[in-house]
Amino acid sequence: MKKSTWRDKSKNHVNPDDFSEIEQYDKTSEGLFRLHVPEYFKKLIDFNNANDPLLLQILPSKHEHANSGHFSKDPVGDLNSRKAKGVIHKYHGRVLLIATGTCAINCRYCFRRTFPYTENNASAYHWKEAIEYLKENLDVHEVILSGGDPLMLSTKVLTRFTDQLKTIKHIKTFRIHTRIPLVSPSRINDEFINWLSNVKLNKVMVVHCNHPNELKKNHKKVFKAINKTNTFLLNQSVLLKNINDDGEILSELSHKLFSFGILPYYLNQLDKVIGTEQFFISREQAKTIHQQLLAKLPGYLVPKLVEEISGKKNKTPLI
Repeated sequence: MKKSTWRDKSKNHVNPDDFSEIEQYDKTSEGLFRLHVPEYFKKLIDFNNANDPLLLQILPSKHEHANSGHFSKDPVGDLNSRKAKGVIHKYHGRVLLIATGTCAINCRYCFRRTFPYTENNASAYHWKEAIEYLKENLDVHEVILSGGDPLMLSTKVLTRFTDQLKTIKHIKTFRIHTRIPLVSPSRINDEFINWLSNVKLNKVMVVHCNHPNELKKNHKKVFKAINKTNTFLLNQSVLLKNINDDGEILSELSHKLFSFGILPYYLNQLDKVIGTEQFFISREQAKTIHQQLLAKLPGYLVPKLVEEISGKKNKTPLI
């Protein structure tokens, strides 16, 4: 899939050795999940602060070897919900497609860090099985591209998919889950915007931002361009211990997102995948933080506090 995977023509990813001088860096944890960070995101990190919230999201640490027995390889039941190559169908009316196994950035808390992408990649099979599944299931009205990060695919490959998708009359909404506009904003180029503009479906882009430090002034231009394609912008965050488990930080994030034309959507309880125990906070703590947000923010800026529980037919609200 190398020919159909997007690559920034500038120096795009840092060398893991750039992080080797950091005290909490643990090289053995790269054997569990490799360090993979765009140069752009690295420039946002304050390396004079060992507790920088962006650094802690991407830095391999010894804590990833912890195993209490309460965390698993597939905490949300993705594998039990596979219906075809790269097709996950859990919820009524919506189908999620694993578009690629590649991400622009490897977040240490990723719930798919152990996911077997090789045999579960819709685009690697030229979308054939995915399209057939969508055609056969008339109650499906929304298609969600996920991954990995679907915007790692070239615009040509994305076009190939949406050209096929538009022939399925019962599909009304096209949704993309991505972190790329934040961590590699150069991906949102003219070619991409032209493609998105020509997708004649209801369009939703759910970005993933956990901390206000991830949003900079240059992102406004990026999100403005996306918004002009008649794409509705939402954000989901994950509650992460020592990173954003604070009402003030999340309140600032909601206000900042809104100023960029993005509505807060979900505040997710951490999915309990092996290697992520250091990020976990309890449901009680999560509820307390959400109550702080209710007290600080207007209702339209308060994300829904949810948890994904394997086997459930919907995300579970915690409030």
